[in-house]
Amino acid sequence: MSGPQSETSPSAPERSSRTIRFRSFRNQDPPQLAEIWRARARERGLMHPMSSELFEQLVLSKPYFDKEGLIVALDGEVAVGFVHAAFGPTEDERGLSTRFGVTAMLMVRPDYRRLGIGRQLLAQSEAYLHGRGAEVLYGGGIYPLNAFYLGLYGGSELPGVLDSDVEAQRLYHAAGYEEIDRCLVLHRELKAFRPLISREQLAVRRETTLRETADPVSHTWWEACTLGAFDRTRHELVSNATQEVLAGATTWNMEPLSASWGVRSVGLINVAVQPEHQRRGLATFLLGEIFRRLQQSGVALVETQTMQREHSAAVALYARLGFKQVDCGSVFRKQG
Repeated sequence: MSGPQSETSPSAPERSSRTIRFRSFRNQDPPQLAEIWRARARERGLMHPMSSELFEQLVLSKPYFDKEGLIVALDGEVAVGFVHAAFGPTEDERGLSTRFGVTAMLMVRPDYRRLGIGRQLLAQSEAYLHGRGAEVLYGGGIYPLNAFYLGLYGGSELPGVLDSDVEAQRLYHAAGYEEIDRCLVLHRELKAFRPLISREQLAVRRETTLRETADPVSHTWWEACTLGAFDRTRHELVSNATQEVLAGATTWNMEPLSASWGVRSVGLINVAVQPEHQRRGLATFLLGEIFRRLQQSGVALVETQTMQREHSAAVALYARLGFKQVDCGSVFRKQG
């Protein structure tokens, strides 16, 4: 026989009979928002344990944070869910654009699910975004709609809505969002890594030098806002003959998210080869050298993400380098 229900933990029928109200963020909310986050099951792509200090550091401190876009659901005075609506940058990444809106995060306490709160929160997010001029809506953060939650959700980048977040995916489908692509989350353990060896790779080694820059200067305002708080290193493959940068990639220390994995991990982002130098094995050599140096410094795991449909060449590259898929995210979009 179960014990009596406390007033702070009402049974499902009691909860469903109460009126849930919604309001915008207030300064006293972070402890309760962190508690909602901690109530979620431990998942690979979800930072645990969340604290109000981390929430303030990586979410509330952003220069474009708007309290009206962070909407809290309350049962009495108890926060039982929240949704965070946001925008991306202008094309030159020098300012904020309201053309595309995104529901960056939506959470409901597990004991308050299946009461329609998630649906109402999503409607509140959409109303906020439409009210500020959004023409297209997205569900789940994805570059360049990555204003918040890097380091707290997803991994090396924001992957849309992870498959492990089943309730959120169902919610977007029910609300008329279309899945437009899948984001693959890939891991490469470095313990047994060995660079690929071939005539092509040996030629690249002779003809290039790997240049590394710690804490590189951000190229745009948006990059500074979204990545500037993290420990990053820029890796560039430079031609010995011309000093031209042929290929590049960035790694970053995936704290605090990777702390919950128990292994020292880095995220791999912004991998690119100059168009006129593609198909020469440069990306393979560059990443092999990066992994070898990370391995020597004690890093155990590299994570990267890539779009399944748009970036088939990247998918093939990562497969050659021994990456394994550990998760996947859906990119949701809704017109008007």
